[in-house]
Amino acid sequence: MRDEGRKRHPDSARPLSSSNRRSEFDLIEQVRRRAFRRKENESDNSHSAPSTQHSALLKGIGDDAAVMHASAAHDILITADLLVEDIDFRRGWVSPRLLGHKALSVSLSDVAAMGARPRWALLSIGVPRDVWQSRFLDEFYEGFFALADEYEVTLIGGDVSRTPEKIVVDSIVLGEARRKRAVFRSGAQIGDRIYVTGALGGAAAGLRLLEGGARLSKNFARKSRHNATERLMLRQLRPDARVAWGRLLGEKKLATAMIDLSDGLSSDLAHLCCVSRVGATIEAARIPPDPSIERAGAKMSGVAPSDPLNPLALSLHGGEDYELLFAVNPRKAARVPPEVDGVPATYIGEVTNDAGRIRLVEGERTRTLKPSGFSHFKRTR
Repeated sequence: MRDEGRKRHPDSARPLSSSNRRSEFDLIEQVRRRAFRRKENESDNSHSAPSTQHSALLKGIGDDAAVMHASAAHDILITADLLVEDIDFRRGWVSPRLLGHKALSVSLSDVAAMGARPRWALLSIGVPRDVWQSRFLDEFYEGFFALADEYEVTLIGGDVSRTPEKIVVDSIVLGEARRKRAVFRSGAQIGDRIYVTGALGGAAAGLRLLEGGARLSKNFARKSRHNATERLMLRQLRPDARVAWGRLLGEKKLATAMIDLSDGLSSDLAHLCCVSRVGATIEAARIPPDPSIERAGAKMSGVAPSDPLNPLALSLHGGEDYELLFAVNPRKAARVPPEVDGVPATYIGEVTNDAGRIRLVEGERTRTLKPSGFSHFKRTR
């Protein structure tokens, strides 16, 4: 995140360097500053012809997707996601078909968070030799194409390579939005109402189950109904992007700001507030935990008895729910539908003028909520 206490020109940004103390968000900010420095230097070269390299760029590094002006009627969005074996998934937990689904779904979620329609995809995958010689890739692409067909997304390219040991998947999705209808993280205004789609904490609870040894049965795909523990594991292994919600909020110009919940409510709300330069107050009683958490509670308490199940904590900090968090001007709040395609939206709080600070109301008590979601490079004790 930006260091507001030190007013440094982008040219004075520290060089890109390795550090075991910085987070992935620190690196993203460093790279963003470096990209901005190049753009500014080009604009200062008055002796040369005007640069058109960035003339079509409407939003670059720092949002769920980049946005570029494409025509008088439409803008194009592009996002990329990386899945690395034993970091983002484990081969022993997930079937190839489910992994193919997730590889596309996480990128669809980014496009949905910008209020756009996903249209095209590029998919690159690196696999070790033993995977290449199995049916893994056939089943992986089956899962990918099943979801692509559902949203009429066309695969237009990609790459395949060999890796020494681990599977690596890179998914790129391009989306389309009506001109100036893309929703950024940076548009939240004081007094806006804050909503989330769906239910929270299910993916984190599913991860807890998997870490404790639970697994999906081999015939789960043929079952018409799943029990609570299966539903939680599927929230982790087969996330659903809220594409219909995202498109509605963008096309109807209902959301002033939006982000998908990949890192966790507390972290992603902090990201949105940071770039919008606002604060937020949310109510614990309004946050919708996944109902399967309570139903699976007895089994989950045995998974980690020293860390009892807490639906609120999972909802706030769990991550990978891929629901949408969005802000709405109160004058438009009545136009937000109660649900879209069977997925509800829940009002959980309001945007405040206390920039950078998030308050959580729990009954009569109000406390500052510190971001505590997923980070790839979080230091462990």
